Amino acid sequence: MGIFLCSSTLARLHMKNIYEVRQSNEIKSFIVIAGFFLFAAFVIYILTQTFGIYMGYQPGGFGYLGIALTFSGISTFVSYYYSDKIVLSISGAKEADRKEYFDFYTVTENLAISQGLPKPKIYVIDDSAPNAFATGRDYDHAVICATSGLLDKMTRSELEAVLAHELSHIKNYDMRLMSIVSVMVGIIALMADWLLRVRYFGGGRKNSDNEGSIGAIILILGIIFAVVSPIIAQLIRLAISRRREFMADAGSVEITRQPNSMISALKKLESDTEPLEAANKATAHLYIVNPFRGNIKGAVSWFSGLFNTHPPIEDRIKALESMA
Repeated sequence: MGIFLCSSTLARLHMKNIYEVRQSNEIKSFIVIAGFFLFAAFVIYILTQTFGIYMGYQPGGFGYLGIALTFSGISTFVSYYYSDKIVLSISGAKEADRKEYFDFYTVTENLAISQGLPKPKIYVIDDSAPNAFATGRDYDHAVICATSGLLDKMTRSELEAVLAHELSHIKNYDMRLMSIVSVMVGIIALMADWLLRVRYFGGGRKNSDNEGSIGAIILILGIIFAVVSPIIAQLIRLAISRRREFMADAGSVEITRQPNSMISALKKLESDTEPLEAANKATAHLYIVNPFRGNIKGAVSWFSGLFNTHPPIEDRIKALESMA
């Protein structure tokens, strides 16, 4: 009896409440995001300096950063501003009718009211693979989209958990954050591409004043970063995306107070191996689980996991079980 009580007490000590998990997720997200912006700022500065040296300018200032920022910023702004329309059009989604999709409509409405948010528009993708995503640039233009497979296979409590997960993405402005991160990744990729093209094809103005030790160090760093920084930036962007999924899972529990419903929903999603035909690489990161499925084991799985937009479902379930 004493052993049972001891093990039971230890189990409770390892349990975390919703707010502890959320705080832990927020701290980890902040560290990853802050690290990304510091890395991006340093890399962009080095790439800009290197490009300037090749063009015959003295090291100093930000040179061609404005051009890179303009190109990357405009393309990302257009994608962000019209994100809901673009994604829904690509996915072949249709607006959900209240009578036909009563549970979907009323659960979304109730969750939005409970959080003091405008009710997102709701759309359905006619596909038997269960999945869902949220998009839109702000609360007033938010959209939650679910597949017909998800609506058919989930119980009402599981559906509530999934929709609360998507509402958490909206509450946390995750789409806005990922748009900003995408701008930074785009700038790095653009600057790296320009630098490698100049380096490969030659050109630029020669300036002996740039051949000093500082200029030489910047040139070496610039070439190294031009090769590896776009890959590193992309990996960090994916890490941020995975971390936001953990936060949305915790947010679902915070809204519904039912971790078991979210666990049950994720188990159903994990057991269904049917790929979502409407998804593509441009929209895959939006969905609650990877729409392409597939499961690679071993060391290769660890390496390929770095390039995934979603954390493993078993890790998400484990995090939720610590709150159950």
